[in-house]
Amino acid sequence: MTDEDSARLGLPLLAAGQAQKELWHNEALALLDIAVQATVEELGRNAPPAAPQPGQCWIVGATPTGAWSGRAGAIAGWTAGGWRFVAARAGLCARHLPSGETAVCDGIGWQTGEVRATSLVVDGVQVVGARGPAITVPSSGAMIDAELRACVEAILIMLRKHGLIAS
Repeated sequence: MTDEDSARLGLPLLAAGQAQKELWHNEALALLDIAVQATVEELGRNAPPAAPQPGQCWIVGATPTGAWSGRAGAIAGWTAGGWRFVAARAGLCARHLPSGETAVCDGIGWQTGEVRATSLVVDGVQVVGARGPAITVPSSGAMIDAELRACVEAILIMLRKHGLIAS
């Protein structure tokens, strides 16, 4: 990135009095087309595919080869003008088309399979929320029936609180 590039996505910026502004503008649009609402065909691929189609993208692996050399971790997108790359930055997300999972760059690499949230809402009903306190396990003795009832009641309360069973 230089002073002529945007801070977050490394998009080329226009300079005052610059000739052929349309080239810089079109380059920025091509990179935005890759980065915004990013979707990728494959995660961690090291070699460019043999016959990419315009608009297809991949997350480049750790040991890239060929036209992808030196672009580890970037999103590589095929355009009418050839390969374009968006460097990975913490927080950048891409949908993996085959699995439907979201890949998130954590600043070191791309992570999949993890969803971070404070709650899960389905059809307007919260079904999972913050973790509750531990439930005491019955330990036997003369009061085992009372302990077991208290344990089952605590489990039911938490299942209802999380919306996993109806109240």
